[in-house]
Amino acid sequence: MGNILLISENDFIIKKYRALFDNRFYKFNSCCTATSVFDLLEIEPPDIIVIDDKIQILNPLLTIKKIKSKLENSQILLLTDGIEVNDEISKIVSGFMMDSFSDNLIVSTINTHLKTKENLDKLSVKNKDLADSLYKLNVLYNTSSQFAGTLDTKELLSYMIEGLDKSLSFDLTCTISFGFEHEPVLLIDSLYDISEELMSALKLRAILNYKSLFENRNVPFDIDDKNLKIIKNIKNPNNKFTFTIFQYDNMFAPIDLGDNFFGCIEIFKEKPFTTDDAAYFQTIVQQVSLPLKSAGLYKEIIEKNQELEKLERVKSEFISIVSHELRTPLTPIKNALAILASGRCGMLGENAVKFIDMAKRNVENLTSIINDILDINKIEAGKMDFNYKTMNIHSVIENVKNNFDCVAKEHEIIFKAEEQDNLPDIYADSQRLGQVLTNLVSNAIKFTPKGKNITIKSELKNADEITTNSYFENEIKQLNGNYIVVSVIDEGIGIKKENLLKAFDKFTQIENSLSRKVGGTGLGLPIARQLVKAHRGAIWCDSAEEKGSSFHFALPVSAENIEGKTIQKELL
Repeated sequence: MGNILLISENDFIIKKYRALFDNRFYKFNSCCTATSVFDLLEIEPPDIIVIDDKIQILNPLLTIKKIKSKLENSQILLLTDGIEVNDEISKIVSGFMMDSFSDNLIVSTINTHLKTKENLDKLSVKNKDLADSLYKLNVLYNTSSQFAGTLDTKELLSYMIEGLDKSLSFDLTCTISFGFEHEPVLLIDSLYDISEELMSALKLRAILNYKSLFENRNVPFDIDDKNLKIIKNIKNPNNKFTFTIFQYDNMFAPIDLGDNFFGCIEIFKEKPFTTDDAAYFQTIVQQVSLPLKSAGLYKEIIEKNQELEKLERVKSEFISIVSHELRTPLTPIKNALAILASGRCGMLGENAVKFIDMAKRNVENLTSIINDILDINKIEAGKMDFNYKTMNIHSVIENVKNNFDCVAKEHEIIFKAEEQDNLPDIYADSQRLGQVLTNLVSNAIKFTPKGKNITIKSELKNADEITTNSYFENEIKQLNGNYIVVSVIDEGIGIKKENLLKAFDKFTQIENSLSRKVGGTGLGLPIARQLVKAHRGAIWCDSAEEKGSSFHFALPVSAENIEGKTIQKELL
């Protein structure tokens, strides 16, 4: 049924149009004042407005403009004799009705414009639906981007609720979450305030909905109205919802991903949800599940790291205390053995001297082990002290060789040094470099049989000239410029290729009969590696089983005068 409004003060025209359209197929009204026209527009918007251009009571042009601003799709037809038509009016009306039109032509014209109005209404609906869909898709996209930008559970749930609000304009949501608190939480996001009685009812409803998801199965978390914490977010606290909220349309969904359960959500809206609304609701709830899983894993990693850091601190403190407690009595024991060995307490027999020497060696070994443990602990804690100054590597090599000459003779090993002349100075800590070289020589003596050779070698090389096996290529690639390369080359039992990297791992002993015999903490090479790194150098080894090993470390040479400058200590 078409709704037709005639605006005219001509009784003849009104009578004629009433006769044509006041029947069961049309609804007809007529008026001639501006007030009555706009009252009718508000009460029952017409589909067709026919306005007589001869009307005197109101201004046709202004009236048409106001009608068009209120009724976008309604058809406005100008009733005229065609002799004199206002140009501006002719541009904005939908069509014309001539005074000379026959009754059939008038009805036909009206019916044609009714169809136009109907098509325009359908198009407007489609355009509105399209605009709504585009808006909701944009909300989905933005919400997904927000999900991807955080690993905070609280923020993820906030983005989810914000996305649902923008796309569905809900009145109330109830979300049970187990993610961002140490206890279950009920998140209430509401347009209006909620009374205590209604809040209790919503809480009970949320718990029952949650438990209904696990019929005949164990619930992942036990919750009741006593241990369920409530967090409210009220948009307009001046108004309050009543129990009529339960008459609103609602949707409910779990927030889960496979076997991972994060909570559940129910939303309420006074207007019914559409099929598209349900699809958007499910999409947003499903989209948040994967980031929530990632957030949970991230939280676990953070907590585990904190536990590990705490354990590391406890371990470091324990090692430091125990090591110091062990080292404290060693000093008087060592002094007592020295006094006994000197004969000041009486002459000793041959067997007594042998046992005292054995005791002194074991005290020295124990002292060395304790010092190694303390050093690796300091390095890992970043507390190792360095005294950098300009020095020459020759002094370090000479001191270490002198210290081990007697030991090498006792083991019947040929021990020598081959140093390149006129090596440039380096900026380093001589004590720490001595510690590195001592560890390397000590290992070489342990694993070299009688009659074989151990050689300390030093030479100047450019980083491009330094070569090694595939296991240490990455360390060598990082070098740049000139380096002093110090090598300890032995003719010992050697190391299998696959064990080369393991040699630098903490507390690692390469498994063979001799290593079990000589023992050790397995800390010498890891300490050496960290000390060389602190000098911005590199350490590596080459070896062949039963043929011997070569351990090398490279120290950078600076072309400029760097005395007094600070070197960044880069302990890993």
